[in-house]
Formats: sequence, structure tokens, C-alpha cells
Amino acid sequence: MPTVLERLNSALHHAMQTDERVYVLGEDILDPYGGAFKVTRGLSTKFPERVLTTPISEAAIVGVASGMALRGLRPVAEIMFGDFVTLIADQVINHAAKFRWMYNDQVRVPIVVRAPMGGRRGYGPTHSQSLEKLFLGVPGLKVVAPNTLGDPGQLLEAAIADDDPVLFVEHKLLYPRPLLEQGQDDLADFSITQSGAPFTNYVLRFTFSHTSHLTIATYGYNFELARAAALDLLMEHEIFAELVVFSQLNPFDLTSLFESLTRTHRLLTVEEGTLTLGWGAEIAARAAEAGIDGLRVRRVAALDLPIANARTLEEAILPSQEMIVKAALELEGRQV
Repeated sequence: MPTVLERLNSALHHAMQTDERVYVLGEDILDPYGGAFKVTRGLSTKFPERVLTTPISEAAIVGVASGMALRGLRPVAEIMFGDFVTLIADQVINHAAKFRWMYNDQVRVPIVVRAPMGGRRGYGPTHSQSLEKLFLGVPGLKVVAPNTLGDPGQLLEAAIADDDPVLFVEHKLLYPRPLLEQGQDDLADFSITQSGAPFTNYVLRFTFSHTSHLTIATYGYNFELARAAALDLLMEHEIFAELVVFSQLNPFDLTSLFESLTRTHRLLTVEEGTLTLGWGAEIAARAAEAGIDGLRVRRVAALDLPIANARTLEEAILPSQEMIVKAALELEGRQV
């Protein structure tokens, strides 16, 4: 199976091959380097006129890309490390996301901002964060995150084809991971359903019966941790979990989540951003407002601390499989 990195790279090649309006901008993206995480490898060799290396100014990258989008192009802007989305906030929030509304739908800004996020590589407090929650709830902006259940390449091409700005969140640890297929390994006995096209959400049921005890809502790389935890809960504790894996984080499509919660009445959210005022808090609030009978909620996220360089400290700060299992057992009223 192809890896997430391979599919993102091939999707960019395909998008540029089939649509001359697609440009790619970013720092150090030219061959032979091909970007810090090699997602843009080969593009500048094949499309030298449409792959633009830039100065080290994220605000300038997204500002230029927004202007290109206003003139009818479809730029893909790479932010080398997702931590630096803080430097594009003005261009995205006050400009790209608002222009369609400000100008009475006479203009569109079809820009994609790719942002490698996340920790667990020892990069320290300014290169390891998951800051996508800063952009959730911004009117006019879609926030999308690939995972190994779906095809990240199709997701990226759907983002490029979208007429509105998209923040495309790529967790660094996903790049070398192969895509999953229904019927392989631990997925063989579990059902997968999809909803919310083109930015699909997935539902996995880790149960051999009609009974489910718990719904785990997550996205991106966190699905890998939640999947391992769900198997642990199944095999070691006979707790049957349903995983609702979001590809689109904003705006919400909560249909599949609510359908699962009507069966389980237990919600556990998992994210790598910090706990306070996070994605999981909003998911939990929406579920509570939906009036689901007997709903109980737990959240697993990073501690409200900067991310340390030292591996032991980084692991203590970021969510883990063990934290997810512990929270699930607490939701079920089991002794931990």
C-alpha cells in the first residue's frame, strides 16, 4: 500500500498535470530537496514555472497565494512547520476567509494551506505543536485533516478543487504510514462506513455483536492511537468501541457522531492539541446540546504545557494509548 506521503505527493503531481491553474509555493520546496518532509519532491523538475520557492515569510507566502487565488489561480501554500500558522492568521482570518462574504459572492479565494503539525519527533516547543484549534470556527475557512483510513491524495485534490480556502493539517507521523484497507489485519472483522463527502468522516465499529459501549471521536494521527486503544479495550476489557474519525474539522458534520452516540451514550474525544478550549470541548458541547439521553463525556488531549524536547517529557505531555484506555475505563465505571 502507498504511504500518506506518497499519496500527497502524487496528488500534487496529478493536480498540476490536469489543471494549469495549480501553483505550489513554499520554503525550500525545489528539487533536489523537495521540502522539509518531501511532499513536494519532483514538482519543480516537472513544473518549473509553477513551483515557486519563497523567502522565509509565512505571511508573505499566504498573502501572495491569496492574491493569486483572487485572480483565478489555485495555489497550494506550504508552511514548513505548522507552528508558524500563527504568522498567517491575519492573511487567512481577516482576508482570505472573508472576501467571498465581503464582496457579495463576486470573488472566491481557492487557496490550500498545507501545514505539517504535531509532535513526537523531539523538535521542541516551537516545532511540535498542534495549533489547528486556533482556526476552528473561522467563518469561510474549512479545516481538513487526512488519516490512514481514507486516501489523503483524494482529500488534498478535493481541497484544491474547493472554491473556498482550506487549511490542510498533516500530522508529521502520518507521512511514512501506509494506508489501511478494509479487510486487512485488525480491520478484517470490523465495519467501516463513510459520510460527509468529499471531506469524508469514517466510522469503525470494534465489536462482534450489536452492542457498543463507547464512541471515540478523533482525527488525523490520533486515529492510530485510538485504534490501538480500541483493540486493547476489546481484547482485554470486553469494551466494544465505535471510532468516528473526522476528516473535516470545520465546519462540523456531526451526523455520524450522533448516530453512534444514540447507541453508546458515552463520548471520548481524542486530540493532540491542548485540552483547554479544544476541538474535543466543542464536540462534547455539540453532543450535549443534541440532547442525547444519559450522555457521559471524557476528553483526552495534550496537557496545557509547551511541548518539551526531552522524549520522556514529550511523551508525558502528549496523549497516549494508555491515556485513552484509562479514560474509557473511567467512562464505563471500571476501576483503573
